[in-house]
Amino acid sequence: MLLGTVLVLLLCSAAPASAHAALRTTDPDDGSVVKQAPRSVTLTFTESVGLLDDSFRVFGPDQRRVHTGEATHADGRSDTARVGLPGKLAQGTYTVAWRVVSADSHPVSGAFSFSVGKRSATTTQIDTGPDEDPLTGGLYDAARYLAYLAAALLVGAAAFALLCRPADRSPLRRPLVTAWWTMLGSTVVLLLLRAPYEAGAGPAAAFDASALARTLTGRPGKALLARLAVLLLTAVFLVWLSRSRESRESRESRESRDRREPVALAAGTALAVGLALTWAAAEHASAGIQVPLAMTSSVLHLLATGVWLGGLVALLLTLRRSSGEDLTEVVPRFSRIAFASVTVLVVTGVYQSWRGLGSVSALSGTSYGRLLLAKLVAVTALVLAAGYSRRWTARLAAPATARPVAVRERVAQPVGAPPPPEATAEPGTPDAEEPEQPEAPAPEPGDGDGNEDVRRRGLRRSVLIEVAVAAVVLLITTLLTTTLPGRAQAEAAQQAPVGALPPTTLVTVPFDTGTDTVTGRGTVQVTVDPGRVGENGVQAVVYGSDKGLIVVPELRVTFTLPARKVGPIDAELTDAGGYWSTNSVNLPLPGTWTMKTTVRVSDVDQVTVSKQVRIVS
Repeated sequence: MLLGTVLVLLLCSAAPASAHAALRTTDPDDGSVVKQAPRSVTLTFTESVGLLDDSFRVFGPDQRRVHTGEATHADGRSDTARVGLPGKLAQGTYTVAWRVVSADSHPVSGAFSFSVGKRSATTTQIDTGPDEDPLTGGLYDAARYLAYLAAALLVGAAAFALLCRPADRSPLRRPLVTAWWTMLGSTVVLLLLRAPYEAGAGPAAAFDASALARTLTGRPGKALLARLAVLLLTAVFLVWLSRSRESRESRESRESRDRREPVALAAGTALAVGLALTWAAAEHASAGIQVPLAMTSSVLHLLATGVWLGGLVALLLTLRRSSGEDLTEVVPRFSRIAFASVTVLVVTGVYQSWRGLGSVSALSGTSYGRLLLAKLVAVTALVLAAGYSRRWTARLAAPATARPVAVRERVAQPVGAPPPPEATAEPGTPDAEEPEQPEAPAPEPGDGDGNEDVRRRGLRRSVLIEVAVAAVVLLITTLLTTTLPGRAQAEAAQQAPVGALPPTTLVTVPFDTGTDTVTGRGTVQVTVDPGRVGENGVQAVVYGSDKGLIVVPELRVTFTLPARKVGPIDAELTDAGGYWSTNSVNLPLPGTWTMKTTVRVSDVDQVTVSKQVRIVS
């Protein structure tokens, strides 16, 4: 059982493995220069994505937003996003900012650029839209964590009452009510914050009626509405269960009670499955590979987590109120149920870890894998507590030590001797009193094996530690659901198609002519595209000491390959009105080239700075 505990908490989580959609390819390619203006921009992701009203923001060379069409899925594929562009685009560099919602219900965003005809200088910061509002994100994550805790407690306490059958269920009423209200409140908060969370806006946007209406039509919103419906049915079930329990205790026969228990168990199981489905249907299990198997695994995983971790809380409360005779039956029952739950968690957890990580190397080479390893630190304490709990459970379940009965010794008497006094005395006379006989010593109060109160306290302490560490594990799980898994990260790393050009090389060249003016010191940003053997384009922008764009009378860039004694090759830059450019620099060999940049800011002030540039074949 302990080995299973280690495996499940190391390899799995209390929620389905999260896998944010990662951008696989863009069309046009990021950093590319196309001869003709494209009619649309298409993104392809590692999994299905949902689109927003403002999924695309396209900015032209003048940094003004370009009017685009409505975002759609390309060719009906849910893992793509496409937006139409105007028929005529001017020459220059365009920036595309995008934001979509991945299948695991988390928004993802990014930006890339492409150029039509030739590159143009970007002189100002482009507003690509919001990334994430910290307050909205924090409130949303806190609500998700509370929902996980409440679900585990609600399912676990109800399962404990139905399966372990404690004689006194009154200690479970308060946690059941608390869990129900906590889940109701967290679900409402998640529903209200869904729209601003997706858009990266502040919490005030939650009261936008149009945004809320859009949330209710999306898959995450529908799942949250379904959760509210299941919670209402759960409230009816709990009320019925409580009243039927009181009725059984007062009037019904044992045969009638036996008929009701399967009905209650079946209804409770159906509600728990429905509750788990509201998570599985809106998160990663509903998209990607092996969806039916992943959905089944996700539901079983959530249910087993609730039965085990929520049951620990129920057991802890029961230990404080129940009698010793009741505990000798309840504790072994829960121990068997917990073992079955951990078995389910191991199987489903290994599968979900394989689905999320993709490879063993991702366990240490990705943030997702390192978070899984971090669980092992918390698991160590949990395993120790579980070991103590198992030992205390065995002691508590054992029959109470029988109190030794005083045995009267028969003393041998000589033949013909008178009988002992107690044998001749008449019953009821003082002489008939039995002499005191020595008895076996009673168990010491501090003896854990002989004192039931000590055993109960020991089990209560170890279960309390398990509950505390389990809460930490659920917190790490919440962090895992906001981290890109190894499989998605590996797929995104392979996004460049075969034969694609390498990334554009951008070199920042600082210069100082020795004059104390705005134009006397600054930087030159030189772009070499595509940075490979053959024809290359070179664009350069000059900034002064105040970070603003400046105009200089001359800018010269040359390339030399010292290892092969090639060069210098003059790029022959021409002033293109605010920046310097050429599209015809032939660099014939791969290697590390020396790029010399000469900046002349006046008739007499100029400086030359050397930088290394890598050119690939």
